[in-house]
Amino acid sequence: MIAAVRDGCARHARTLRELVGIAARKLTRQPAKTTMTQPTPKHARYHQRGPVPQDVIAAEAFELPVLEAGQALIEVVAASINPSDVLTLTGDYGMLPPLPAVGGNEGVGRVLEVAADVSRLAPGQLVLLPIGSGTWTTHLIADAAQLRPLPAGADPRQLAMLTVNPPTASLLLSEFAELKQGDWVLQNAANSAVGGYLVQLAKARGLRTVNVVRRETACEAVRELGGDVVLVDGDDLAKRVKDATGGAKIALGIDAVGGLATERLAQAVASGGLIINYGAMSGEPCAISPGSLIFRGIRLHGFWLAHWYKTSTPEARAALFGELVRLIATGALHARIQATYTLDQIKDAIAAAASGERDGKIVLLPNGDPGAH
Repeated sequence: MIAAVRDGCARHARTLRELVGIAARKLTRQPAKTTMTQPTPKHARYHQRGPVPQDVIAAEAFELPVLEAGQALIEVVAASINPSDVLTLTGDYGMLPPLPAVGGNEGVGRVLEVAADVSRLAPGQLVLLPIGSGTWTTHLIADAAQLRPLPAGADPRQLAMLTVNPPTASLLLSEFAELKQGDWVLQNAANSAVGGYLVQLAKARGLRTVNVVRRETACEAVRELGGDVVLVDGDDLAKRVKDATGGAKIALGIDAVGGLATERLAQAVASGGLIINYGAMSGEPCAISPGSLIFRGIRLHGFWLAHWYKTSTPEARAALFGELVRLIATGALHARIQATYTLDQIKDAIAAAASGERDGKIVLLPNGDPGAH
């Protein structure tokens, strides 16, 4: 009798061990299945620079480091491609990161995880990524203190372009000349992203704009944004500006082209006027005649946003971004987007961004369409 009970207990114990073993095997296999279905983190990385920017960069898989104190894990939702990014790939920009490097200077992401000591952020929040943090990536880890929370309902594609072009446009209007409502501002490259933001900001501030473009097909888009006068560049630009504005004295000209385009702006502004150059789309140095410099007292000054970031106060940056976030979130400030690309399409995206005939910005969606998530 005792032996029979002992045998029954033994069989029961073996059955129990087998059931436990089966369950354990299922449990140990499950994480492997989950890992396989998760996308591998990727970033757009380059190991050298060269004259054809899309040839030097590619999407590469990488391993995320362990989250440390004070940090947050971010899923990148959208990141823009700017002319400065293209120039960084070719080696022609004024500030170059050490190689190898991950591309991308601006973007927005969604918080996936925060370290235990982080209280100001929570998973699910949309945040502005730190400038220069290598935003062409599916995921990144950043110091939580450097992440700025963004409005939940705003378009992440528009917010992804917040850090470079909108502050450039705003500062060009506010930092160099004392402008009052009704004053005229003259700019070339008016169909560029900075040009479009400048038109909208000038309109909101009661300023009027003369907008110069390089082709007739670009005129209508600038008018749609609120440009008061839109002209195609040419040798008689000064006369056409005078005719269109009724001979208004224009104190500020804004140049993104360089070459002889700088001189054409100089001829169109009033004596003693100021030309601010912030780009060289022509690939040529600014050309301005002795007649403009000496006899008409035209001044030429450069502007680089990276320098402003280095020298401005935290309060000034917070005030500027507060205004721009509000305008973008409400739709009062926006940029035309020509196309969006995934991270695996980085070569095509860079080629499109480097094209001179674009009609809008190129934006990366590293994790796919945010509206589909």
